[in-house]
Amino acid sequence: MIYLDYQATTPLDPQALAAMLPWLESQHANPHSPHAPGRAAKAAVEVARGHVAALLPPGGTLAFTSGATEALNWAIKGTTGAIVTLATEHAAVLDTVAASGRPATVLPVGPDGLVDLEVARAAIVPGTGLVAVMLVNNEIGVVQPVEALAEIAHAAGALFLCDAVQGYGRVPIPPSCDLIAISAHKIHGPKGIGALWVRDGVTLAPLLHGGGQEAPGRSGTLSPALCAGFGAAAKVAAVRQEEDAAHVAQLHAAAVARLASSWQRNGSATRRYLGNLNIRRDGLDVARLMSDLRDIAFSAGSACASGSGRSSHVLRALGLSDAQARSSIRIGFGRMTTEEELMTALDRICAAADAQRVAA
Repeated sequence: MIYLDYQATTPLDPQALAAMLPWLESQHANPHSPHAPGRAAKAAVEVARGHVAALLPPGGTLAFTSGATEALNWAIKGTTGAIVTLATEHAAVLDTVAASGRPATVLPVGPDGLVDLEVARAAIVPGTGLVAVMLVNNEIGVVQPVEALAEIAHAAGALFLCDAVQGYGRVPIPPSCDLIAISAHKIHGPKGIGALWVRDGVTLAPLLHGGGQEAPGRSGTLSPALCAGFGAAAKVAAVRQEEDAAHVAQLHAAAVARLASSWQRNGSATRRYLGNLNIRRDGLDVARLMSDLRDIAFSAGSACASGSGRSSHVLRALGLSDAQARSSIRIGFGRMTTEEELMTALDRICAAADAQRVAA
């Protein structure tokens, strides 16, 4: 199997697994208990918190959550006032905004997937409570101008929420954010754990009521194993950040050269994270392509929307037709992808797509 679906999830780093194993095999204490084993578990959680926070701006509190979806729900439901967001946001933002019942403005993006700052400035006005924007888009890899958007939000008196799930550990997160949602399994950590970073001075209503174990108000017993895995993955990401970026850039250049003659890229060619390639070939039957290439893991869009029967809302927001959106695939690669396997996979994808044209 050649794995090219890094935006859906990443392979577990061996150091993350090693950090988790003791807490799964023999150390079972509740980190919120006052006895010695509980204090040892608590210490492990705090070490992990330090590693995760090291990749975030200073001057905030990091609360572990069950994942980025919980973190985003908490950030949105825990604030007040009108909301401004983008049409290309993840469903965890768009659906939560819709469910909040608050006045909301969903801004369009251009054909490159980027928001127009002047359009944003006109929409983010006094009375806006929250602006929610993704740093790196999970489907097309476009990097939004988060720092400028945060400045516009603050000028209007609004808080700024950054969904940094796809960017955390890979691209700089602007220090002007007020709330930042992240997830472990996108940086070679375990599934089932994420975090919400809350700037000092920002208060949130609780999403989950109970013991209030996590400042600033998240209730629930933490898993030392998941925390340790997240912390180890973040520590590795910090050490390998430049090395990983260089590797991804090399893979991206090779992939673009291979695909340039017969595929079109969706989204900006320049303002993007290089480990995400969303490409299309008009008339392509993606379901047939995936069936023909079952030993290559790639995606037709967001893993969260798979099986819905709908074409990608992100691609439609770029102005693509339903048919064009349905003829697009996403290829994601990273630390553990070799150039040889990437080229092998792309050659086979291209050959299978060419075979469809011949058959037609």
